[in-house]
Amino acid sequence: MGKKYVYKFSEGDASMRNLLGGKGANLAEMKNLGLRIPDGFIVTTEACALYNSTGKVLSQEIKDQIDNAIVELERVNNKKFGDIKDPLLVSVRSGARASMPGMMDTVLNLGLNDEAASGLAAGTGNPKFVYDSYRRFIMMFSDVVIGVAKSKFERVLDEYKEKRGVKQDIDLSADDFKEIVGIFKQIYKEDQGSDFPSDAKEQLYEAISAVFRSWDNPRAFAYRRMNDIPYDWGTAVNVQTMVFGNKGDTSGTGVVFSRNVATGENEIYGEYMVNAQGEDVVAGIRTPKPFAELKNESALPGIYDEFVKYAKKLEEHYKDAQDMEITIENGTLYFLQTRNAKRTAHAALKIAVDMVNEGLITEQEALTKVDPRQLDQLLHPMFDPKAIKAAKSIGKGLPASPGAAAGKVVFTAEAAEEQAAAGERVLLVRLETSPEDIVGMNVAQGILTVRGGMTSHAAVVARGMGRCCVSGCESIKMNEHEKSFELGGKTFKEGDYISLDGSTGQIYGEDIPTVKAEIAGNFGLFMSWSDKVRTLKIRTNADTPKDARNAVELGAEGIGLTRTEHMFFEEDRIPKMRKMILSDTVEEREAALNDLLPFQKADFVGIYEAMEDKPVTIRLLDPPLHEFLPNTDAEFEVLAKDMGKSVEELKIKARALHELNPMMGHRGCRLAVSYPEIAVMQTRAILEAAIEVKRDKGYDITPEIMIPLVGEIKELRYVKEIIDNTAKDTFEKAGVTLKYHVGTMIEIPRAALTADQIAKDAEFFSFGTNDLTQMTYGLSRDDAGRILKDYIDKNIYEGDPTAKLDQVGVGELMKIAVEKGRQTRPNIKLGICGEHGGDPSSIEFCHRIGLSYVSCSPFRVPIARLAAAQSALKQLKED
Repeated sequence: MGKKYVYKFSEGDASMRNLLGGKGANLAEMKNLGLRIPDGFIVTTEACALYNSTGKVLSQEIKDQIDNAIVELERVNNKKFGDIKDPLLVSVRSGARASMPGMMDTVLNLGLNDEAASGLAAGTGNPKFVYDSYRRFIMMFSDVVIGVAKSKFERVLDEYKEKRGVKQDIDLSADDFKEIVGIFKQIYKEDQGSDFPSDAKEQLYEAISAVFRSWDNPRAFAYRRMNDIPYDWGTAVNVQTMVFGNKGDTSGTGVVFSRNVATGENEIYGEYMVNAQGEDVVAGIRTPKPFAELKNESALPGIYDEFVKYAKKLEEHYKDAQDMEITIENGTLYFLQTRNAKRTAHAALKIAVDMVNEGLITEQEALTKVDPRQLDQLLHPMFDPKAIKAAKSIGKGLPASPGAAAGKVVFTAEAAEEQAAAGERVLLVRLETSPEDIVGMNVAQGILTVRGGMTSHAAVVARGMGRCCVSGCESIKMNEHEKSFELGGKTFKEGDYISLDGSTGQIYGEDIPTVKAEIAGNFGLFMSWSDKVRTLKIRTNADTPKDARNAVELGAEGIGLTRTEHMFFEEDRIPKMRKMILSDTVEEREAALNDLLPFQKADFVGIYEAMEDKPVTIRLLDPPLHEFLPNTDAEFEVLAKDMGKSVEELKIKARALHELNPMMGHRGCRLAVSYPEIAVMQTRAILEAAIEVKRDKGYDITPEIMIPLVGEIKELRYVKEIIDNTAKDTFEKAGVTLKYHVGTMIEIPRAALTADQIAKDAEFFSFGTNDLTQMTYGLSRDDAGRILKDYIDKNIYEGDPTAKLDQVGVGELMKIAVEKGRQTRPNIKLGICGEHGGDPSSIEFCHRIGLSYVSCSPFRVPIARLAAAQSALKQLKED
């Protein structure tokens, strides 16, 4: 006996979700619970995989099993498939293991042809219902299965309604529908050069194949990317006996939720239509009624109460709010599907907490009911729901940092500062951002870039600030000289309004009102439950006292990364930094660094005070020095005057600092090797600030000094010696000693492979997975956008490897480093400070390999707290 590819509903249950898909497993489960379900069968996800791997053809083995299942369905219903008097009609629907509402295709009323329609019309005495169902089937089959443009059919319907003076499809007569069927078949023939298929089996095979193919359609593809659903999961197909909501006033259809999915209130929430089929509610063809009004439908007595009884039964069984599709046929209620309901973040928290209070679920079960990524909705502004409905997108980039923003277009950081100071809302639009844009980015409502991926400079900085950002919109035609850009067929100039949705990547050519995010209600209680369960500590990446305070409010337990370079770009510091870089002698450099020391120390004092006794990891200077250099002649002139040198002299020196591949050039620990005085100044600032805060505030601070870009034990030792000698001098001068730790970032593959050696001197490792990913892939994260699109479209990569941790390659390097590091130093502290520290699937991986903490941008801290709790619960369940 060969592999089983087709299961009757009675042969499945909810535990078979991976094989039967979510919809199929739930239909089987509802049948087992005794609900009234139209019978049917499921063609499995394994059949989809076989279909995709054999040239997109249904194998004879699968067809034979489908034929056997149809015979059983005929027996149950006492009807024949393809019969000309009383045919068995079926629906064909997709059903992946993860819910993907509206992403794949559906065909209803399958099995009709001219003879069957004629016989059914005579047998039921209801020709209007029959020919309405037939025209729907031709239209859906032609569109979904064959690819004939839906608009061709819709045009005919609109012409008929206009001719008859009616607004709704349902107001057309039986004769109208019969004529429309003839026209629809003619449209099909003209488009395809052949007659509409009349053989029911052929219709069924084609429809099942079409559902499998729809796994590859653009909207399903996009949805999978957004929701981390692997391509190889595939979809199942559900073939189910048709029940009809379009038989008249005692029939209808509805989509209903067991709780309000917008607010979380414990109330039935949904819509229904009398005399309609399922797609009418979803497609908005007619305006549905609120489900509560079903109580008052005199032609449908008792249906509302019956539904409520079963809805509560399903909610109690699944221990979650349910999204149900129903059909009423001649006064009898049928359930067509149930699934855990999609809901807003506010609703998700309320439903979870309410269900605990109701005794339906435990606190630990409640933690599994909320998607960590949803918490973004609570922390960032959102578009006004009414306004966004009417807005039309003009383009799309990468959803680099969540939230919504609207404002006037500006093209430079300086213009952003100037206009924001004047009270304007501005959006900074750049080809790409650089560290110099930091102040402009901070005052802008949001950032839009033409280049760059999910971990580009713009994306990383925006997430840290909690700013909305859409990056890598390469369809923008930028004209920086004219201060304008083209997108969606329109030209935008400085001062024009646009709006950005950083959660979806959508761009709008208008000013859309936003509403402020509010954290209240159940958030604190729910997050306290996650803190009881998780074992991973959660730190934040914070470069300013403000970022640090925000992160602590959101539950951060320390800082895993302070990037010291961002501090040097402020207006009163950048001239001193440039002076230091372009100095000719060590003495000149040291003098400039002494001028910078008070600023750097003050920054650290502010951060320590915000974090109190919590651990703080500070990274020494990392980027290549050319990033700090002047960009304009005016800036060079000011600097030349200050340094007593000629402009040309400084320009020659600046040109010498530029590198062909700066991200793999003179940066990180290499700067400290070439210019030890930079590391001396930074170490002094770190330790003097700690001494001062301990003295003034009494906080017990143990600074963690992190050396970046180490790939060789000797360079680590060289820089560590500078730090230790500086610490000794600093403590002697202050008459105080304090504990400090020196560690390194693991961001070069060689460092991971030699971690046993590096751990001899490093007291902690922090995985810098942004750089580790780009060095492992050999892929620049700032240029990745233009390359990745082709790779993702062609199924080479499933998503952006810089946005989600690559557990196979980069993850393997991390595992090696963890294992080797612990061999040398069993109590070594291990963390991650790349952007992956805020990604739920990456956090689960970090939990599994035994990291001590994850560190992420402040606004991702709640996401990390919940994801860490879910990871711990998942492992407990598996163990």
